[in-house]
Amino acid sequence: MNLFFEESGDFKAGAILSQQGEAYQVELPSGKRSKVKSKDVLLQFSTPAAQELLEEAQRIAQEIELDFLWEVAGQEEFGFAELGAEYFDHAPLPTEAAGLLLSLQTAPIYFYKKGRGRYKAAPEASLKAAQAGIEKKRQQALIQAQYVEQLKAGQLPDVMKPLVLQLLFKPDKNSIEYKALDTACNELQTSPQRLMLKVGGIASAKQLHLSKFLLEFFPKGAGFPKITIPAVAELPLATVQAFSIDDVTTTEIDDALSVQTLADGNIRVGIHIAAPGLSIKRGDALDTIARQRMSTVYMPGDKITMLPDELVEAFTLAEGRNCPALSLYATLDPHDWSVIGTESRAELVPISANLRHNALDELVTEENLTNDAGDYPHKAEIAVLWKWIQVLEQGRMAKRESFGLRPEQNNRVDFNFYVEEDVATIARRKRGAPLDKIVAELMIFANSSWGKLMSDHGVPGIYRAQGGGSGGWAAKMQVRMVTHAAPHQGLGVDQYAWSTSPLRRYTDLVNQWQILACIEGGVAAPLVAPFKPRDADLFAIVSGFDAAYSGYGDFQSDMERYWCLRWLGQEQARQVEAAVLKDEILRLVEIPLLIKLPGMQPLARGTQVKLDILRWDEVDLTVEARLLQVCAAPNADTSQLEDAEDGEGGEVEGRQGGDQDSGEVAAASELPPADQSGTADLPDDAGMRQKIQPQAD
Repeated sequence: MNLFFEESGDFKAGAILSQQGEAYQVELPSGKRSKVKSKDVLLQFSTPAAQELLEEAQRIAQEIELDFLWEVAGQEEFGFAELGAEYFDHAPLPTEAAGLLLSLQTAPIYFYKKGRGRYKAAPEASLKAAQAGIEKKRQQALIQAQYVEQLKAGQLPDVMKPLVLQLLFKPDKNSIEYKALDTACNELQTSPQRLMLKVGGIASAKQLHLSKFLLEFFPKGAGFPKITIPAVAELPLATVQAFSIDDVTTTEIDDALSVQTLADGNIRVGIHIAAPGLSIKRGDALDTIARQRMSTVYMPGDKITMLPDELVEAFTLAEGRNCPALSLYATLDPHDWSVIGTESRAELVPISANLRHNALDELVTEENLTNDAGDYPHKAEIAVLWKWIQVLEQGRMAKRESFGLRPEQNNRVDFNFYVEEDVATIARRKRGAPLDKIVAELMIFANSSWGKLMSDHGVPGIYRAQGGGSGGWAAKMQVRMVTHAAPHQGLGVDQYAWSTSPLRRYTDLVNQWQILACIEGGVAAPLVAPFKPRDADLFAIVSGFDAAYSGYGDFQSDMERYWCLRWLGQEQARQVEAAVLKDEILRLVEIPLLIKLPGMQPLARGTQVKLDILRWDEVDLTVEARLLQVCAAPNADTSQLEDAEDGEGGEVEGRQGGDQDSGEVAAASELPPADQSGTADLPDDAGMRQKIQPQAD
């Protein structure tokens, strides 16, 4: 005898070997033996053989018309044998009964299973809905197949054109468009990004990186709504002729300087900062825009400003205009360059000139300043500032060393990126040039002085603090943002509040409001300041700024790496020189491109080598290279590598991306050689800022 039975949802047949009570020992056609309970047995038959029954049942099941079978079944629950008698018009043979069971089992939209061998026909409405769903899936499968063929042929289906970014970065994996893209990629053995580049969904690798960033940080677009710039209250006119010092590409000019000799022989130096805080008020439409963005986004050749162009134009310190500014005046004794006193005020500042690094760097050198040589605008004022900032720097270094840190290194190399018509120029620029140091020291002085002003008045602000934390050395020296005055050991100051870039950094705009409240409110400042002590919203701003600024910095780093790869192609650079940073990580000499060479022989930090660039990929930003030659032993001075290798970058008051200025260059993190994983309080200055973190190539 043979049995036809159900096991784990499948129908099987086999010959009975033995029976013990309610259980059978059955041998399947494959030779495997199985124990079958009597409750699972559906049919018991002598002929045909088990394998023959299964084959014949499959044939019969395929011939059964499900629509007719559904009509025969009626609406009452039934057993398969009862339905078989109705359908076949006779008591079903074993093969017919088995075929009917297979048909019922494989047609769940027609028949609902109610028990072992028992079923109930689906209601007509449910059956039609299920059939419609199946037909819809069939049609979708046909459409999906068409999409797949178009993609494989190098064509982007029209329906996918408005969905490109969503498909790449935030896909609905249940959509037929995504399934088609995924299928095509699998068949072509490529990635969705590369396939979209091939079929024209994305114009270029540059657009791919930019689009991903915009989708994440600017999902509603990077444009601005129409704005109205509120009028600024009448301000007194300063009796100075101020000048700015910036890179040639800078448009958001937010700091300028002035020098006056007083009647008593003392010197008064003015640090003048653009004052959009006089027009923007906490909670208004312009504040909402600035707070959503938190900072200007910089990338080589482009930027996304924090504030609308009209507002920037109204407050940028452009030459030939009287500009609203927040000024810090320091009165100095020229005999020892000590600070006699400081004063802050809001005023209109005449801007006589916007000086540019590209025109002055070769003229304003330490040698020319020492010998009073050269001819350039504001020469006398720059000479005075040069003398004072050296005293300021010495004071900071003494304070820094009192914290147990070694002196700063100012002879590192920075890289400025310039992009015109998709052609990149990457210029090396030695950090610590006189104009850089002048702006850097004076901005540090202003940020420290205004930080103290807020603290003395009991007004909270947003400060940068470093040192004094808990944990290991790296944790202690991690730069953090706080809402109270705290030392910045890397800079060598007792407090440091970002206040000198209000056109492009929201923290500086917030601090400017608080500083203006101190100036106008005096002892009542805590009552009139936009942000009161322990204001929870101030903590929210710190958190939001950290997240946005970090994301913007990562994007800038990616775009700088992209343009480094483009530079390799432009220059047809196949054999290049590099310096060892650490273990298997090297940096090219001519551009700030990091390359990882797994398995490279151990070489001392700073060792010069020659590499053969095999290939690079602008989509995933990877580089493949091989070591050709070890050219030279490490130089005695390898300090230019420290930013990348040990995290001793600068706290730079400047710009990211292609809109760079001199900035505050000062070591912000001093990690011992054993800990090379930290990052410094990095510059926010494009060419000056290099957030160098080894990437897996």
